[in-house]
Amino acid sequence: MIDTLRDYRSAFALAGAGGLASVAGSYAATGFTPQFVGAATEEVLRDLSPDVLVAFAIEQLGDLGHQLLLVGAIATAIGLFALAGFAGIVAADRTGHALPGVAVGGGIALALSFTVGSPVLSAAATALPAAAVPVARRVSDGPAETSERRRAVLGSVGSLLGLAAAGTVIGTQRDTGIETEPLDEQAETEALLDTAEERSLDVAGIEGLVSDEFYEVDYSSFDPTVDQDDWELAVTGEVDEPFTLDFDDLRGRESEHRFVTLRCVGENLNGKKMDNALWTGTPVAPLIERAGPQGGCECVRLHAADDYYQVFPLSALQRGFLAYGMNGTELPKGHGHPVRTLIPGHWGEINVKWVTEIEVLDQEAEGYWEERGWHGTGPVETVAKLYDEGVEHKDDGNVRLAGHAYAGTRGVQTVEVSTDGGDTWAEAALSEPLPGDDVWRQWSHEFTPSGTHEVVVRAVDGNGDVQPEERSDSYPSGPTGWVSRTVEG
Repeated sequence: MIDTLRDYRSAFALAGAGGLASVAGSYAATGFTPQFVGAATEEVLRDLSPDVLVAFAIEQLGDLGHQLLLVGAIATAIGLFALAGFAGIVAADRTGHALPGVAVGGGIALALSFTVGSPVLSAAATALPAAAVPVARRVSDGPAETSERRRAVLGSVGSLLGLAAAGTVIGTQRDTGIETEPLDEQAETEALLDTAEERSLDVAGIEGLVSDEFYEVDYSSFDPTVDQDDWELAVTGEVDEPFTLDFDDLRGRESEHRFVTLRCVGENLNGKKMDNALWTGTPVAPLIERAGPQGGCECVRLHAADDYYQVFPLSALQRGFLAYGMNGTELPKGHGHPVRTLIPGHWGEINVKWVTEIEVLDQEAEGYWEERGWHGTGPVETVAKLYDEGVEHKDDGNVRLAGHAYAGTRGVQTVEVSTDGGDTWAEAALSEPLPGDDVWRQWSHEFTPSGTHEVVVRAVDGNGDVQPEERSDSYPSGPTGWVSRTVEG
């Protein structure tokens, strides 16, 4: 029985090592995939988190918030399975036999795994180490001498930690990626990418009109792995004729290439989660028209393979796009392989990746983020950005400023720069527009400094509307305001 401080310490040590081994066992069986028990625990914690906490994490912590949630989920899973192993120890001590402890520890671990939504293989992999904890307890409980008993406990803990280390190594070596191939339309995409390179401003420090590295933001840390041979898209709901098509059916449709910029609603005003790429795919509207949309709300819900969803007015999808290529290759896993949606002029997070269903609704509904207070389906805000890398002190003493500007489908008409805190303005040079109606532009401006300058930049959209001066946080409708920074002469 656990009746001394030493017994408690040894029991907790064994249970803790067993909890670590349980989580590592799941990782060995699944790798870093949505089937991992850490992913299931993360989903539970995310769903239970108050909306205000989620908004704070997105606004104030950004990517760190995602990382903290993942660490917290794994730590929570370790703690839960440690409790399962501890319960097994108690059962074994009370009965004087390991078998009841094995049943209790393993059974609780299985129940916990299934409760958070782990699949059978992952659940079994978590249950085995938890079931082994009471066995390790009985083995280490045998020696009468204190020193021998301590060595036995340490040996049992070491064995469980070794099991955890082995599971971690095996899980890390699992290949959960997807190899992408060049598109058949490579000649066309290369010509368009060459056009983007030619029209990019020759400015050191900032990327051209096609992003070198495109940001990735998802509501989960775990991207689903969807084989294009198994992928299907269902058009369902309030339609005359629901139907399903596979990847070959989609690829058989007439393809288009579109430059499209995406900006994250949760970034800060001058954040770096805004990028542009050349996407290849096919319009979504003809598929909806084929089904014959009905219903009373003129709205559609898009579903993803990772259970994410968003709701749009049917009119927004008239210019929507089903993309299966990015910059001349098949769509990468992190960007929604094999197929994602692109809805022009809207914030990045509503462009559903790994799309699997288009559901025409009969009643108004909200998307995932709208249910949590965000207004991401609204038009993207106009912005002109100026990063540290966009400030260049030239050999002749001048300072060259450069960045990107974006206004959704309204387009960017001009970018204005002030070097005196907004008292006077000068028009910046702009890159030649790329083909497309939802694309950013580069801007550049050079001036001769005289001391310290408060530089302010703002964009004017295609409707002639100036980027709003008033600053607002990203929650709930995206950040607004003029970007400014101090530049020394």
